[in-house]
Order: sequence, then structure tokens, then C-alpha cells
Amino acid sequence: MSSGKSQLTREKIAAAALAIADREGFEAVSMRRVAQELNAGTMSLYYYVKSKDDLTAVMDDALMGEALLPSLPRGWRRAITEIARHTHAIFTRHPWALVAMLSAPPGINAMRHMEQCLEALAETRMTANQKITLLAMVDDFVFGHALREAASDVAIDAEFGAAQLASGNFPRTAEVFGGGRTGASKDRFERGLRALLAKTGTASRLRA
Repeated sequence: MSSGKSQLTREKIAAAALAIADREGFEAVSMRRVAQELNAGTMSLYYYVKSKDDLTAVMDDALMGEALLPSLPRGWRRAITEIARHTHAIFTRHPWALVAMLSAPPGINAMRHMEQCLEALAETRMTANQKITLLAMVDDFVFGHALREAASDVAIDAEFGAAQLASGNFPRTAEVFGGGRTGASKDRFERGLRALLAKTGTASRLRA
């Protein structure tokens, strides 16, 4: 039974699709599955989203909405750090989005995210190309760390790994990992982000 067009919005459709992807993976998302989630008729969704690609775009725009900060802290390093943390948290909550959303066209919230990033750098002496270079570097770090973190969730045969370290064939690896994993993932992210931003102390160090 359809719940009626008046009760549906693109925001509600996006939220339902994200919930399905979080529980069952992005592959489970379809117009029919989202309609079931909303207790609506499948055809009624097409009034709001025209295709699966449009649905993906709506989902991506909702994720980018999560990336927006209510307000920017003072100081460009603090502001960029908070934006990076916020963006990284999205991929932590929705690890499937690391790959599934790559082809989604930018929406209004993606534009707002970029505007906020540039606002954080507005008072610096960086040129436009230097700002874009810095933001791309931060995005690469955030995305790469989140991708590595998602991959680390794959089960590892601890007995096999311990046996190989004890074999003596991998002395350098054993030296680093013989006592267990060094440092939490969150600590690595924070240290890496600080190091990245510390190296951009002067705008002249950035090159497009």
C-alpha cells in the first residue's frame, strides 16, 4: 500500500537508502527495496528520483550534508582539521560509500562543503591553486586512511601471522609488529593529519 506522494521527500528517500546500504551493503539498494523500506509504492518514488543514478546522487548529497560543520572554528588549521575529522567520520559510519559514491555527480551539499573548505582558507595568503592543492592533499589523506581502516576489518588468521613472524623470515616486520599492533587507528589519523598540515606552514610550500 502506497503511503502517498505527499508523505515522501527526496530527503526521506535518501535516508531510507542509506539505512539499507548500512545494513545490507550498497548492492542491496534499489528503487523497489527503498519503497519497501518506506512502505510506499515503487512507482511513487519515481516522482522524486528518476532513476537508480538519481537515487545514488541523492544518497551522496545526504552524505555530503553530514560533512558540513555548523560553524568553523577560528584559525585555518583548526578549521581544516575539524572538516577532515567530520569527513573521515562519514566514511567510518558508511564504509561502503568509499567506493559506491565515486561516480555520483556533485550536489548542492557538495558545493556547500567546498565553499566551507574555501571559507576556512579565506584569510590565508594562499593562491587559488594553492588552496585547491591543500584541500586535495587533505582529501587524499582522509580517503586513504578511511579505506585502509575499512580494509583492516577483514579477518586475519592470527595463528598464521604469528607463525610467520616467529619463523625469522621477516625480521623487520617482526620488530615492528611482534609486540602487537602499534597505535590505534584514530591516533594514526590524528598524527598524520597534524603532520600534513604542519608542512603547509607557509603558502609558498604548496604548488599546484
